[in-house]
Amino acid sequence: MKLDTERIDRAVLALLYLGLHDGERTWKGFDWDAMNRLHEKGYISDPVGKAKSVVFTEEGLAESERLLEELFGVTSG
Repeated sequence: MKLDTERIDRAVLALLYLGLHDGERTWKGFDWDAMNRLHEKGYISDPVGKAKSVVFTEEGLAESERLLEELFGVTSG
């Protein structure tokens, strides 16, 4: 099956917001390829290493919150 990695990356970035802690850190429990792509796009720090979390960039944190609302927010009415 061919997958749309752009859509996957948007969903992963949105879900990373749910693991937000210590200001700008988030747990990195997602697919390594997606995490590497998000790093290459400038949204998170390098996910390679022993740390169990990554740091959002300013842009990444804002986009993560925006995508969480867009993709998973409940609309009233």
